Amino acid sequence: MALFYDARGNIYGVVSPAALRYAGIAVPECAALAARTRSNWTSSAIAAECSWGSLPRPAGAKAHRCDGLLVGPFQAEPPFDLLIVNTDGSLAERSGNGLTIFAQALTDQSLMSGACELRVHHDKPDVLSPVTTRVEAAVREQVAGFWLELGVPGFGPEAVGAQTGVDETEPSHVSELAAINPQWATSQFVRVGNPHCVTLVEQVSALPDNLKMQQPALYEPLKAIAFAPPAGGGRPCAAGINLQWAARQPGNRVFARVFERGEGPTASSGTSASAVACAAWRAGWIESGEVEVVMPGGIAPVRLQTDGETVLSVSLFGAARLQA
Repeated sequence: MALFYDARGNIYGVVSPAALRYAGIAVPECAALAARTRSNWTSSAIAAECSWGSLPRPAGAKAHRCDGLLVGPFQAEPPFDLLIVNTDGSLAERSGNGLTIFAQALTDQSLMSGACELRVHHDKPDVLSPVTTRVEAAVREQVAGFWLELGVPGFGPEAVGAQTGVDETEPSHVSELAAINPQWATSQFVRVGNPHCVTLVEQVSALPDNLKMQQPALYEPLKAIAFAPPAGGGRPCAAGINLQWAARQPGNRVFARVFERGEGPTASSGTSASAVACAAWRAGWIESGEVEVVMPGGIAPVRLQTDGETVLSVSLFGAARLQA
């Protein structure tokens, strides 16, 4: 029923609420109500659409065949409402790769041409819902895709709702991360629609390995930090937080790794790449303009517009393809 798309190694299933209702999953017709009542239906939707089923599970693959489910659109013309469902059944406020995939799916359905607004509904109490993103079709270096306008980022513990385990200075010291690895002692909190904690490291060798992040010895302590209760510990953020690690490279380029709230290690993440670019700029590693954030799943082009010590806007370019 769901169609699966790949954006830089990030895979999401796209399914309409009507199709889920036809399958017996009681998704409300209103996106806002669907978000408020997500505990009634998201687990069933993930089980129905994101399990491996009869497909062979590749060696070393995660428990689900994708990184989440995009439920929408809830209407036939723009602006389009959707929900981003993590594989643990929770909702995300924004996903750069997810919105890129959703824009491609809308284009494939002849529902979108040019530019439009995508409105992500969620149930997080500390952020207004929906979170709106303007998406515009574009061609960059002969690749057809979309620019996503992610707005003005917020910085610091207050921006992400960090309450425990950090001080008020910037960059921050997150004691739970430093306890795992002393090289993870300097972090920058960034909100780009959803909350991020970007840990700045001196050497590429200090970046965590994605395969090791899937193993219990590293996965469990990172899950305790990233996931909201009851799955995680709610420290430093009661609502959970997306974790990134960034290492400086020559030019306007940064290497990064990602451990997502509600999901775990991922090959790439669009909003994570945007947060990494913002944190790297704040640290003086890069200049404004176009930045390349290199992740295992590919390179994410991020565009920063700045004025003095202020980031005026951050945009992300992405492309997606339908899986066979």
